[in-house]
Amino acid sequence: MKQIRLKAMAKVNLGLDVVGKREDGYHEVRMIMQTVNLYDKIFISVSEKPGIRLKTNLNFLPVNENNLIYKAAKLLMDEFEIKEGVDIQLQKFIPVAAGMAGGSTDAATTLIGMNHLFDLGLSRRQLMERSVKLGADVPYCVTGGTALSEGIGEILTRLPDVPRGYVLVAKPGISVSTKFVYTNLKLDQLEKHPDIDAQIEAIRRQDFVQMARLMGNVLETVTIPEYPVVQEIKDFMMDCGAVNAMMSGSGPTVFGLYTNQIQAEKACERLRDAGLAKMVFLTTFVGQNPYA
Repeated sequence: MKQIRLKAMAKVNLGLDVVGKREDGYHEVRMIMQTVNLYDKIFISVSEKPGIRLKTNLNFLPVNENNLIYKAAKLLMDEFEIKEGVDIQLQKFIPVAAGMAGGSTDAATTLIGMNHLFDLGLSRRQLMERSVKLGADVPYCVTGGTALSEGIGEILTRLPDVPRGYVLVAKPGISVSTKFVYTNLKLDQLEKHPDIDAQIEAIRRQDFVQMARLMGNVLETVTIPEYPVVQEIKDFMMDCGAVNAMMSGSGPTVFGLYTNQIQAEKACERLRDAGLAKMVFLTTFVGQNPYA
């Protein structure tokens, strides 16, 4: 096999708690991660010409060693002393700097693709072990689906697939720095933490409504005061009948969960008309990555 096409799936956080800060500056988290049916497309082909050549449909993205795709390909090429080159094309659809793991999932998918293309024989676990060198969210993106993420994000526990529902996603026309959000998080001043354990139990019982009602994200305490439009979108989704609405990751993307498809479609249309967000789309949850 000399070429491969893969989908790099986006994620949302159904729950996000920060439980401490380590001496090395990293934050300890407890998060429920969930894949959604929004994806970038990655096409990798083997070339006799050595090196890594990356192209993308967005001209502001780096196409050198500053891109996680490039780093992922190089990581495996260096380890396994791959002499051939690769040409990689990225079609970007996941919003950039939006809290949906766009860069992380691109890196994870590149590792998966390289593993298949060059018949490296790495297991899912072995890919995840290597992927942590690229970023805390990358190991999760290798496997996808529903998972509890702990530590700095690299300790993953597989959870049952979430109940069926509809996910309304809105990304306002701003970008948020993850580093800024974590740097300005006041852990000692947090008045409320999401009940991650109760949410896991709701997932195990396949109780969509309770799972949604238990959603919480402590990073909202930083992002919303800085970007009030995030709260405006949350309120709009709730007014349109969402069971609950929350910011994903460090933001600014907001998602609302709906049990009724018609209601979700109407909410999507109303939100687009309101002009609060640059990108608005309706999607669903998806399960574990079948490629890894």
